[in-house]
Amino acid sequence: MSSFGSTEKGASSLDLTGFSTYEGLMTKLQQRLDPFGVTTSILNAQVAWLMHPQELSRAISGMSGDALALQTHLMRRAFGMPAQDVIKPNADDARFADPVWNVEPTWDIIKESYLAFTRRLEDMLFETPGLSEKERRRAAFWVREWLNAMAPTNFFFTNPLALKKYVETNGESLTKGWKNLMRDVDAKNILMVEADAFKVGTDLATTPGRVVFRNRMLELIHYTPTTAKVHKTPIVIIMPWINKFYILDLTPKKSMVKYLTDQGYSVFITSWKNPTAEMSDIGFDDYLSEGVDQVVHKVCDLCQVQQVHLAGYCIGGTLVATYLAWANRHYGENETPVAHWTLFTTLTDFSKPGDIDVFIDEGAIRALEEKMTQVGYLDGDDMASSFRLLRSNSLVWHYFEKSYLFGEPLPAFDVLFWNMDTTRMPAAMHSFYLRQMYLHNNLMKRDALTIAGEPIDLDRISQPLYAVSAEDDHIVPWHQSYRIRKYINVKARVRFVLSTSGHILGIVNPVVNPPKRSFWVAEPERNEHYEHWFVRAEKKPGSWWEDWLAWLSPQCGPMVSPLDPKAASYPDLGPAPGTYVFEK
Repeated sequence: MSSFGSTEKGASSLDLTGFSTYEGLMTKLQQRLDPFGVTTSILNAQVAWLMHPQELSRAISGMSGDALALQTHLMRRAFGMPAQDVIKPNADDARFADPVWNVEPTWDIIKESYLAFTRRLEDMLFETPGLSEKERRRAAFWVREWLNAMAPTNFFFTNPLALKKYVETNGESLTKGWKNLMRDVDAKNILMVEADAFKVGTDLATTPGRVVFRNRMLELIHYTPTTAKVHKTPIVIIMPWINKFYILDLTPKKSMVKYLTDQGYSVFITSWKNPTAEMSDIGFDDYLSEGVDQVVHKVCDLCQVQQVHLAGYCIGGTLVATYLAWANRHYGENETPVAHWTLFTTLTDFSKPGDIDVFIDEGAIRALEEKMTQVGYLDGDDMASSFRLLRSNSLVWHYFEKSYLFGEPLPAFDVLFWNMDTTRMPAAMHSFYLRQMYLHNNLMKRDALTIAGEPIDLDRISQPLYAVSAEDDHIVPWHQSYRIRKYINVKARVRFVLSTSGHILGIVNPVVNPPKRSFWVAEPERNEHYEHWFVRAEKKPGSWWEDWLAWLSPQCGPMVSPLDPKAASYPDLGPAPGTYVFEK
């Protein structure tokens, strides 16, 4: 027994030393050649499985069970007997939605084999022994990207719909597909919408308004009132600067700013400048002091009020939360120029930011910083590509199939046009944001950040909050968005909303009849778990916009005469949508 134990200890020591050497080698390789872990994370997972033979044996046994189930399924289909699917596609997987993938035995077997292999391999990677949770998720993410690329729907001879269309069009579908491929080669991107499908200011962003303030950071747009009286407290919306502002002013039927204006509110919105290399040193402090703070005071002066309602979307919401903490410290609670605030799909706790976490670690950030140092910014296409990878089936391979295999024209979809209208990120700001928010999660730590000369503590925020999240949001997971309740002051009243749909359509959610979507709403307690909140939250059909205004209306003061754009004192710097929105 002692001899066996000695041998076991020696072998273990040898294995661990070897693994340490390998681990160090892979770390250096990843830092130099593969900062995002595209290949090294998968190699690490393979080595981890080899070092755990018992777990590997059980996983292989599971694969054998899948193979036997597939063989049984194949035999039943071959003899014309009914057979249950071995693996059912996920509810949101539209690749195999056409009945041919179930009706025809050949295509059914191809589908089932692919799904069984994919599901088993992904499960193995998520369960890899000896790796951290983040490393397991990173390996699974990149393998999933490869598996998505290898789907039978992405190849002509294994896509029954592509073959059918080829026959029906006498080959014209592939001819058009080749033209579409050449179009995308020229664009250096798999396009989702034609670059000239819409024109900003003509088709999109058409709500009447005027630019009333401009500096090196942004333009501030005031929308022309459409009612005889408006609520005294104006609404100021801080938009994200990773895209153009007009997602909240797409078409008249989808425009949030038009809806608010028609309901009797004075509405202002930020249109951020698309930064150039000369703005590389613009930091997060500048976005707060030259952005939000100047905008809030400008609106207070224009409307002759002491406070505004401040709203923020995505990273704009993160900036708004930071500003509220800063302002409560800088001006004091009673002098803060914000009466109440709203967050749209916003992260303030970055501990579990979703799939985007696979891009966040020291090596990845350092690689981005080196790239940004060369040009002064992060290119918008790089950011857009990262977000598309998070949903590659619907945002990449869907268009690959439709454009190249089917030869179909691109749809004229306004949201996709906006999504492709990207902006750049200043190097200093983006580096700060990635490190301090995502990597170190310092925003939720008391006084861990100093912004514009003030330590930031979210607990200083006591102003009432209306927070909106989205059920299928892959950029801001709703249970992380919910955590804002935990960090702001216990005195702050919070109304939390969970809308159906995702990061964009959960917010661009106009009131329609009959309702297209629904939402859950309740006021969470400070330390209430999101699951408990969800159980007791009331589910309502329709858009949360109406609930928001029911919350806003009694807090926005009496009805007063609106600003007159024709008045001599009105600072008219040009018509909406301004000039910064057209910068490429």
